Amino acid sequence: MFIQQLYTSCLSEAAYYVESNGEAAIIDPLRDVSEYIELASSRNATIKYIFETHFHADFISGHLDLAKITGAPIVFGPGTQTRYPIHKAADGERFSLGDISIEVLHTPGHTLESSCYLLRDEQDRPHAIFTGDTLFVGDVGRPDLSSGHLSKEELAAMLFESLNHKIVVLPDNVIVYPAHGPGSSCGKQLGPETFSTIGIQKQTNYALKEQNMDAFIQAVTEGLPEIPQYFPINARINKEGYGPLEEVLKKGLQPISVAALQQKIAGESPVLVDTRPSAEFGNGFIPGSISIGLDGRYAEWAGSLLPFNAEIILICHDGKEEESLIRLARVGFENIHGYLKGGFSAWQKAGAPIDLIIEVEADELAMDLPHDPNLLVVDVRKSAEFAEGHVQGAMNLPLADMNDPASMALFEDHHNIYLHCAGGYRSIIAASLLKRQGIHNIRNISGGWNAIKEQTGIPVEKEASMLN
Repeated sequence: MFIQQLYTSCLSEAAYYVESNGEAAIIDPLRDVSEYIELASSRNATIKYIFETHFHADFISGHLDLAKITGAPIVFGPGTQTRYPIHKAADGERFSLGDISIEVLHTPGHTLESSCYLLRDEQDRPHAIFTGDTLFVGDVGRPDLSSGHLSKEELAAMLFESLNHKIVVLPDNVIVYPAHGPGSSCGKQLGPETFSTIGIQKQTNYALKEQNMDAFIQAVTEGLPEIPQYFPINARINKEGYGPLEEVLKKGLQPISVAALQQKIAGESPVLVDTRPSAEFGNGFIPGSISIGLDGRYAEWAGSLLPFNAEIILICHDGKEEESLIRLARVGFENIHGYLKGGFSAWQKAGAPIDLIIEVEADELAMDLPHDPNLLVVDVRKSAEFAEGHVQGAMNLPLADMNDPASMALFEDHHNIYLHCAGGYRSIIAASLLKRQGIHNIRNISGGWNAIKEQTGIPVEKEASMLN
């Protein structure tokens, strides 16, 4: 028996390769499936099954392309309705895989069709459970991403039953392999590890502590973060289906000259996405372009901020075009119409107009703050981060909210805007969005909140009402 977790950090997503005696199964694959095929080939194994724990909301699954290439059936749990062929498994149904088997445990609660897959070893003993978004390390799946017309409280009640009747009754030594790790928006307080055991989770996971249903519902439904805008879109795509990734690549990997891009900007208003590191973007960029660097949680921020129906043109370092495109496709973007040939340097060499973002040190903010009545500190971290500590009098405008037109109405011509996040990645994105909206009196604070807190004596405060 061989198990490999295939973890993608920028999405906090875990897919799994399970193999026994030359037969393999893939659980919750990402859209770009070459890694799974190459792994099976390197081990002289045949992919026999593709298991999906539920309709994922935070990424596009690779089940359709993988099924087309391998001929393996796509397995979902009870109650699943799709527009493409699947094997709809029954609760308790077992699938043989070499000398082991995989048993379906229907565990509704995160979504209605959510199911876990219990791996039984060669002696038919429970060995590991692939829990999808039902159970994480330190948390459980949020119950407000309903795949039906149920409230989060109703789904939480289902999740309580699923956990207590299907999960905690397993032996303590059973390994827990979830679909996500820390940083995922599919839960609210995922732990730092990407796997655990049933016994450890019973001891440490707040949602598995002995409590009645009402207490559980309150615990898992309070304090849930906002649902990213792309989650419902991705869930619908995963349910209804999508075209082959190779077609997205064919359309998106088309080089565009500087002259041709200038014509497009003048006539079609495409969305220019610059995937260079944020520090490079700040030193010079094409006016109106949006910074979302590959060096951060690129796909998540793209899904949260970019319009899905707009034509996208990529601005990348040479050799990073395919990676930039594939990572967008992972969260459902398909309307990508090429990339700037030669990247930003080609634009610069052509003498085309450029813009930049003024960078200031934290101590410069400390000097300016007492003397400039028009200075406005804008903190683009999440509300929970802001509540834990922020510059006294700062405005909290989380980056995920910056596409709301009402957000732009908060700024006036006389404001001198000083932007920051925790370290700098998000604030550069925010600066690019503001500049795209015609707001240019912006300074980005180098090092963000970390530098403000550690290098200055600027008065700070906590948001007590948000911490209670």
